[in-house]
Amino acid sequence: MKRKSFREVIAEAMSEEMRRDNTIYLMGEEVAQYNGAYKASKGMLEEFGPKRIIDTPISELGFSGIGIGSAMNGCRPIIEFMTFNFSLVAMDQIINNAAKIYYMSGGQWNIPIVFRGPTGSAGQLGATHSQSFESWYASCPGLKVVIPCNPYDAKGLLKSSIRDNNPVIFMESEQMYGDTMMIPDKEYTIPIGKADVKKKGTDVSLVSFGKIMKIALNIASQLEKENISVEVIDIRTIRPLDYESILLSVIKTNRLVILEESWPFSSVASEISYFIQKKAFDYLDAPISRVSLLDTPAPYAPNLVGNWFPNEEKIIKTIKKTLYLNI
Repeated sequence: MKRKSFREVIAEAMSEEMRRDNTIYLMGEEVAQYNGAYKASKGMLEEFGPKRIIDTPISELGFSGIGIGSAMNGCRPIIEFMTFNFSLVAMDQIINNAAKIYYMSGGQWNIPIVFRGPTGSAGQLGATHSQSFESWYASCPGLKVVIPCNPYDAKGLLKSSIRDNNPVIFMESEQMYGDTMMIPDKEYTIPIGKADVKKKGTDVSLVSFGKIMKIALNIASQLEKENISVEVIDIRTIRPLDYESILLSVIKTNRLVILEESWPFSSVASEISYFIQKKAFDYLDAPISRVSLLDTPAPYAPNLVGNWFPNEEKIIKTIKKTLYLNI
């Protein structure tokens, strides 16, 4: 075991897979000479050379299309977006080609490609660089969407994503790259589509994913001092979604709060809420609650960012309301 950062395990997972399979390559802006915009490909150019660690022009549509074409011809590309905000110009390739070619070809062509990079808010980055895209991509059949919350999960899930024969959207965060954790020396993978109960509890289920999981776990620890037992579930993959783990938790706790770093309309919380009311309505002792971003573009001023983002005060208040403790 050794303590490693999120950025280190991303590079490690890609490198281990590239040593195992010479059809895998990494392509994106600044991934080679600069070691990645967030140093998540540090040292990879030296080991694998410029034919497998490929710097690109600022043209996400172009290099996404090249990656998809190469996946049709036997390669397993990893495409890095400096931020998923920049993936918007590549969505035609991702949605209309990567996600649909297997279906439209009658199963003749798999598209084993990973699109990875940071998503969501990272502080004062303004309205065009602070968006969360998991529900956008998860709404499209043919794509898998993965969002780890810590370095251990990131390594295991990225290795599984690279090995998957389907296109995978792998989402990270600028604010997680420096997070550290003890990582096993032995190789491991984590299956796509399986949630993880990060903390067991009995009073209320708190479902979340991504970097905001750190807030969820901190809140669960705080509320434990008030004799409130919060079960924290990290869904880890948005699509396929582990409905069963959420359902079993709600059947046990009878209450559900969903926490996400996204706008409320057409969100992951919307899908989970629909499913639970359909499958576990009679088990619910309170309405399902959710805490999300405010329904506005991201502000820039720090005081406004603090109010726009799902902060601890809002989350604790929502949990207590679900438990009828502040009524």
